[in-house]
Amino acid sequence: MLQILDVDGHVVNEALLPQLSHDELRAIMRKMVFTRIWDQRAIKLTRQGRLGFYAPVAGQEASMIGSEAATSKEDFLLPSYRDVPQAVWHGWPMYQAFLYSRGHVHGGQMPEGVNVLMPQIIIGAQIVQAAGVALAFKLKKEKRVAFTYIGDGGTSQGDFYEGINFAGAYQAPAVFIIQNNQFAISVPVHLQTAAETLAQKAAAAGIPSERVDGMDVLAVYSATKRAVERARAGEGPSLIESMTFRFGPHTMSGDDPTRYRSKELEESWQRRDPLVRFRAYLEGQSLWSQADEEAVIEEAKTAVSEALAKADAQPKMTVPELIDVMFEQLPDDLRAQRAEFVK
Repeated sequence: MLQILDVDGHVVNEALLPQLSHDELRAIMRKMVFTRIWDQRAIKLTRQGRLGFYAPVAGQEASMIGSEAATSKEDFLLPSYRDVPQAVWHGWPMYQAFLYSRGHVHGGQMPEGVNVLMPQIIIGAQIVQAAGVALAFKLKKEKRVAFTYIGDGGTSQGDFYEGINFAGAYQAPAVFIIQNNQFAISVPVHLQTAAETLAQKAAAAGIPSERVDGMDVLAVYSATKRAVERARAGEGPSLIESMTFRFGPHTMSGDDPTRYRSKELEESWQRRDPLVRFRAYLEGQSLWSQADEEAVIEEAKTAVSEALAKADAQPKMTVPELIDVMFEQLPDDLRAQRAEFVK
C-alpha cells in the first residue's frame, strides 16, 4: 500500500512526494478543513429536516480532496452519492448540491462549463458511464480524462466489472477510484469478496491498479496524478483502491454504525485522521497555523450559510416542472399526467 506520510505526518516515501508548491499544499489543507466543517453542518441540517438525503464524509477527506486535486477542471467527474465534496470543488455550486439533497430539479442542472454529472444514486452505474465518457474523449481526440468513484460494496456490482472491462478493452482515458471505507453500509469487506484486495480486481479487466493509504492525502494525490497523466497520454485506464474509513454513519437515513463496528475499530481509524496527519506535516514545514485553521473554519461556516440561504430562496419545485425536464418532447402518457396537475 502506497504511503507518503505516516500517521504522525512524517515523510516515509521521499521518492513519490508530489512536487507541489507551498500554495498548492495549503490549498489542499484548506479544502480538507472546509469539507470537514461543511460536513458537520450538513449533518445538523439533515437532522433539522432542512436537507434531504445526505451521506457523511468525515474521515474520507484525503481520499476525496487529494484525488480531485490531481485532475484538471477540463476532466469530467462522475461522482457517486457520497462524492459531493469533489463535485463542489470541481465547480458544482454548493447551493445546488443542497437542492440535489432535497430532490429539487435545479440541483442537477449543471452550469455551463462545469464538467460534473449529477451524483449517481444507482450503485455502480457511474462506472459504466465513466467508461463511455472516456471513450468519447478518445474518439474526439481530446486530452481529457473521465474519473469516477465507487465504494467497496459497489465493486460487487456487475456494472463495476462491465465498466472497467469496457474501458480496458477500448483503452479509454478513465480513472476508477474505489473508496474502500471498510463497510458497505453494515457489511464488512471480507463478506463482500474473497479477493485479498479490491485493487486486484483490475487484473481481470487488464488494467493497472494501485492500493494507497486513503488517510494520506499526498499518497492519494500522487497515485491519482500518475493515473491521470497516464490516461491523458493515451495509455489507457487505471484503478486505485483508496484505503479509508468513514467516521460517521453510511447515510443520515437511519444507519447506526455502532451496531456493526466496534469501538476499538473506530478508535484505531480515528488515530489516522487525515486532517491531523496532514496538519502535522504542514506545521512541520511552517505552512499552517492555528490562525489559518480558524480562518478556514469561519469561511466554511459563512459559505454554508450563504449557500443554504440561496437554496431556500429557490422557488419550490412543482410536479409539472418535474415532468417537463424529463424529455425534450413529452410522450403522450406524460403529457396526460402533466395535465392532471395543471387543471
